[in-house]
Amino acid sequence: MTTRIKVKNAETGASVDMDLEQDNTVEEIIESAASYWEKPAGAYVIRKGKQVLRGQATIMDAGILSEDVLELIPDPEGGQ
Repeated sequence: MTTRIKVKNAETGASVDMDLEQDNTVEEIIESAASYWEKPAGAYVIRKGKQVLRGQATIMDAGILSEDVLELIPDPEGGQ
């Protein structure tokens, strides 16, 4: 089952739509969005509401639902 989400660039306000499978990971979302905006993936995390999502959690594990709007933000811990 495909899940359609929107990822918003917190720095610019721009957004991109993504179609994901249940086994896609948060890391894959970060890599895809960072690549789209030509940013280094290791320096960013995804935020859903007030929760920062990281790493190997699948979208199912992270509670990401169809039509969710996630934000790509600079890693508050510095990242790479």
